[in-house]
Amino acid sequence: MTTFTAFTTLSDKTSAEALGEALEDLEPEPYGVGVFEIEDGSGMWEVGGYFMEAPDDVGLALLAAAHKAKPFVVSELPETDWVAKVRRELVPVAAGRFYVHGSHDSETVPDGVEPLLIEAAMAFGTGHHGTTQGCLRALDRLIEAGVVCHNVADIGCGTAVLAMAAARTWPETVLASDMDQVAVDVAEANVAANDLAGRVVCVEAMGFDHPQLRAAAPFDLVFANILKQPLIDLAPDMAAHLVPGGFAVLSGLLNDQGDEVAGVYAQNGINTWHREEIGDWTTLTLQKSAS
Repeated sequence: MTTFTAFTTLSDKTSAEALGEALEDLEPEPYGVGVFEIEDGSGMWEVGGYFMEAPDDVGLALLAAAHKAKPFVVSELPETDWVAKVRRELVPVAAGRFYVHGSHDSETVPDGVEPLLIEAAMAFGTGHHGTTQGCLRALDRLIEAGVVCHNVADIGCGTAVLAMAAARTWPETVLASDMDQVAVDVAEANVAANDLAGRVVCVEAMGFDHPQLRAAAPFDLVFANILKQPLIDLAPDMAAHLVPGGFAVLSGLLNDQGDEVAGVYAQNGINTWHREEIGDWTTLTLQKSAS
């Protein structure tokens, strides 16, 4: 079945969110609407709608004009078997001792690695993005340095690949949270597929705002692979939820955003231990001051 997309950009979050809400009421009705910050440092926001039939060009033009957005760009998408496409294009990824793969590549797992199964239909967090690779490599680096963690959290867990990697490393239970219940459901499915049910506990939460996270704190290690502004906003809570000497692995950052985020965390007593750039993306490994 042919589907259609309609995308535009705006200069601020408030206007983008208002346009996203208005787009939901367009006829024919979109089956999905997304509002995203464009992570190129421009401060621009993208609003998109997904349609089962051609959207109303006049209605889109009126919405764009009313919200001072650029004209919508409408595209027609042919029917695609996305799972098959992902299976063809997403080859297994090695990141330190970890080997992230789909079930269709189970026979490729080499000896001497820690395999993590993420199904092809769950493409975000498969390990192919530089942010996920960076976090897995950061964990591998901590292990090589002799760090042992007894209490780990994965904030904004997505597929829970980072939480599962930690659970495969140390015997304790790992808490994984995401603000979106769909992501939590995906995480739980992945946890079960990797025989880690009970070892990784998934909850719906914004940041650390959940009774289980508060009860388990303070943590030896926290992953937060999200975006620049949420990471900045999270810094005080991160400091409050880390043990002295504990580590935070942060990603979701473009290379030119790393210094700003590292500076904010340093102001909160969490200092840079290691920094790695993979392509356009930076991963920060930070350590809270011991006193």
